[in-house]
Amino acid sequence: MRRSLIIKSLLTAGALALSVVASSTSSAAGTGMVPFDSAKAGGTLKLVAQAAAGTLDPKVNYTGQFWQLYQATYDGLLGFKYADGAGSFEIVPDLATALPVQSNGGKTLTFTLRSGIKFSNGAPVTVADVKASFERIFKVSSPTAGSFYNGIVGAPACLTKPATCKLDKGVVVNAAKNSVVINLVAPDEAILSKLAVPHAAINPASSPAKDAGTAPIPTTGPYMFKSYDPNKLLVMVRNPFFKEWSHDAQPAAYSDEIDYQFGLTPTAQVTAVENNQANWVYDPIPADRLNEIGTKYATQAHVNPLTAMWYLPMNVNIAPFNNVKARQAVNYALDRAAMVKIFGGSQLAAPVCSFLPPNFPGHVDYCGYTKGATPTKPAKAWAAPDLALAKKLVKDSGTAGQAVAVVVSDDDVNKQMGVYVQSVLNSIGYKATVKPISANIQFTYIQNTKNKVQISVSQWYQDYPAASDFLNVLLGCASFTPNSDASINMSGYCNKAFDAKMQKTLALAVTDKTAADKSWGQLDQEVMADAPVAVAFTPKQLDFISTGTKNYHFSLQFKMFVSQLQTK
Repeated sequence: MRRSLIIKSLLTAGALALSVVASSTSSAAGTGMVPFDSAKAGGTLKLVAQAAAGTLDPKVNYTGQFWQLYQATYDGLLGFKYADGAGSFEIVPDLATALPVQSNGGKTLTFTLRSGIKFSNGAPVTVADVKASFERIFKVSSPTAGSFYNGIVGAPACLTKPATCKLDKGVVVNAAKNSVVINLVAPDEAILSKLAVPHAAINPASSPAKDAGTAPIPTTGPYMFKSYDPNKLLVMVRNPFFKEWSHDAQPAAYSDEIDYQFGLTPTAQVTAVENNQANWVYDPIPADRLNEIGTKYATQAHVNPLTAMWYLPMNVNIAPFNNVKARQAVNYALDRAAMVKIFGGSQLAAPVCSFLPPNFPGHVDYCGYTKGATPTKPAKAWAAPDLALAKKLVKDSGTAGQAVAVVVSDDDVNKQMGVYVQSVLNSIGYKATVKPISANIQFTYIQNTKNKVQISVSQWYQDYPAASDFLNVLLGCASFTPNSDASINMSGYCNKAFDAKMQKTLALAVTDKTAADKSWGQLDQEVMADAPVAVAFTPKQLDFISTGTKNYHFSLQFKMFVSQLQTK
């Protein structure tokens, strides 16, 4: 009874706030950054969060929190353009002089490495560093080694024996010509995108062959990491060897230093920004603070669309969710409108139950888990939960009365989501509890099968704009690695027949993207009938900045550009 009253009050607060929150959305025109203005450079940018995001190693970390920072620190052969709106999806040459020359039916990519670029330790960037960086992806068991880079010649052996990985035929370098040739087993329509994300960043060949943890790895971008204490502070300072080589790929930065402070609750973060003690809030803003932001501080709020989802991965290999009826029951029981209200209301989120988000390649408007619909006879959109059917499915599954722990991050909004999911699970016949843990470890904790996580509340933001980045990455067999902190397939879902269909669709995308997108839409509906996850809603990004923070720009690819914020 008490839990129900708490939930009711949270939903009321969210509904009250949604009508007034600011909506100053960035331009979708795709314009790039204006030329650097040295007169506006200087000062210290102060970012605040409740928790850090785990390891600092760019080959291992797979969080949006630190990927946002990597845009200003690390570079790959390719990068995503520094631009507002849709322009941020454009792939541009970064450490390479140009986009690759593709030959051999798309299986060979030839790059020329830029000359004269140095790491933040003063060492020159060489083709040997490039080769070592791709081998290091496998040596450290990067989360995307088996899904992004497994098509490189020699990758299968590296996946089998990571410690001895050699890509002598897959990444062929020539120091005299400063050339890098990447050979693929088969054409890959998303390979350029995969080479532009942080896991493909070029690090010194001397980087450790294991997760570097809190030890900074030398960078090439305008900033380098000076120190990192996950319990307190991450400090970024200017890279003394950086000189702008491409305004599109890596423009010069404004602040002299970036201090990222950890340990502040979301409420404290909001207060710090209101008082100009910090420049930006990281965590989702609690519903009871949205009203003041949408009125008194409206000019400091920026709302932008995201290609993302909040969802509940369910472990298909342990009880109770090794039973498909139990998983379907959760999908039917969720009141997605209630979860939207907890997040902040309809201006910040929209209910959905398809795996591919709206306005994304392959997306189909459908919902098989709404009142009056089934996975085989779906509705166009979610309308209401069906608790009666959910209870019946739990009873029929034989799992009623079982204990279920919901693992969430310990910030306010995620904990509220966890309490809500707990109440739903209890209402359909389970004995549910909530297990909040620090966001510094939650994302890796829920990936590791050793921790026997039954269900969790998680978020997924695109790596690049392709349907495979949702379906293949999150539900593919190659993304499931038992007993690993880097097993992004958190449901442990490995359906060999479904996986084979995804591989065929990946191959089809090389020659017929339209047909491939249609196939992804069909696969979306097929896998959701099996319900390894419950998708709840698609969010928008609310960035709240202080009055003294200027030059805000938002990338649809990697969110706000921290290097372009001005504090002077």
